[in-house]
Amino acid sequence: MSEAAHNLEGLLREALAPVEPPADLVERLEDTLTSITEMAADELEAWELSAMRDPRNWVRPAAAVVLGGSAGAALVLLRARRRAQQSSAGLDGLRDAAERAIADVRRETRKLLGEH
Repeated sequence: MSEAAHNLEGLLREALAPVEPPADLVERLEDTLTSITEMAADELEAWELSAMRDPRNWVRPAAAVVLGGSAGAALVLLRARRRAQQSSAGLDGLRDAAERAIADVRRETRKLLGEH
């Protein structure tokens, strides 16, 4: 029984070992989220208000709003988190870090909405 428990423990330790993500994961995720946001914006631009009378035509714009909004929000959080990690200063700068994070979220939201 001891040998079986030892084997099981070794197998579990090996299976649950931390795995480092690929180095370019953040860039790929950011590119994908940007692409989804842009596609959703293009879909909403192409939608005509005259088509609003027929509820069958509401699916694509509704999906574009949900997916584009979710991707845009994730992109804002991803960029704000990256900036916060780059400029972390420990507990002493907690208030400054929070203010910078809020400013980053505001700036990224404006950037995504096309406001400068």
